[in-house]
Amino acid sequence: MNKKNKEFYTLGIDIGSTTVKAAILDADHRLLFSDYQRHYANIRETLSSLLQDAYAKLGNLILHPMITGSGGLTLANHLGVPFVQEVIAVSTSLQELAPKTDVAIELGGEDAKIIYFEGGSVEQRMNGICAGGTGSFIDQMASLIQTDASGLNEYAKNYKSLYTIAARCGVFAKTDIQPLINEGATKEDLSASIFQEVVNQTISGLA
Repeated sequence: MNKKNKEFYTLGIDIGSTTVKAAILDADHRLLFSDYQRHYANIRETLSSLLQDAYAKLGNLILHPMITGSGGLTLANHLGVPFVQEVIAVSTSLQELAPKTDVAIELGGEDAKIIYFEGGSVEQRMNGICAGGTGSFIDQMASLIQTDASGLNEYAKNYKSLYTIAARCGVFAKTDIQPLINEGATKEDLSASIFQEVVNQTISGLA
């Protein structure tokens, strides 16, 4: 075993409502591997696939794992791996990576969170009642214009106009977008409008 394999590495696993994320850092917190996959409710198989990809890239490593995320507690208990609550994970990371942060906004697959950092205390607000303005909403809107979330991002870079879309509800948003498509609205403008309405929904629903 070479020197590299004797070192200790941190494995972070995030089990969300729609995706599994994995990241491996060295002792100096340099990111060596990171990736995510949609799990389609097959969390264990998806995590196994991610770890196999990490092994193929990095080889044998001694890992210290931690699990977080809305779907992580059950898996953590099953594997005997420490579990860290999402807000603690986010706040700990920001203290190191961006210590001047006042507010952090996290859009999950099916919920949205806003975290306030004030004088050493942490306050969280969460919208878990409706998926409007979250990742699943973005996915639905992307499918309407025959692309995905990454495609929306690329289109939005070149927008010229913004339209009003009801991001509070996917059904309402579809009834707003479909007529715009029929009238010839560009994918660039529609993509930027979708993201702008996600911002509006986050502010009105959480802040």
